Amino acid sequence: MKKTLLGFLALCTVTTASAANYVGGSIGTGGSIHYQQDRSATSAMRYSLDLAATGLSFNNLRVGGSADYLMNIPGQAPSALTPYYGAGLGAYVSLGAGTGVGLYPHALLGAKYNVSAPLSIFGEVNAGPYFNLGSATFFSFGWGARLGLNYQLNN
Repeated sequence: MKKTLLGFLALCTVTTASAANYVGGSIGTGGSIHYQQDRSATSAMRYSLDLAATGLSFNNLRVGGSADYLMNIPGQAPSALTPYYGAGLGAYVSLGAGTGVGLYPHALLGAKYNVSAPLSIFGEVNAGPYFNLGSATFFSFGWGARLGLNYQLNN
């Protein structure tokens, strides 16, 4: 039992020590700052804090966050440009003309480009159902796009 626990601990230590960590931000259908951690050589988890003004007169402010699981598209030749796909869940509080709480499960598709260590840029689009409960309760289809920058904290 001790050997199994020590082996598992060693495996976890090696896995987390080799994982790259990133901080960054993006602009698009809103602004965000995020923390991203590689889970393996081909996958990552990104946690973001989002802020968006919506409506033609910007009469509604949405504050929230999202967690996204990102996976490189398999079968790609190694290069500086890496396409990826993923899924995520966003949760928001709307303030202003329509107050309420929203949930946004979504799928995403994007590409990242390694400019030079430790910087990379990315662009992505996402889409999914949007559920809002509050003064304006509704269900709709949402979408978003963002262009962002990642800074790798450890090499």
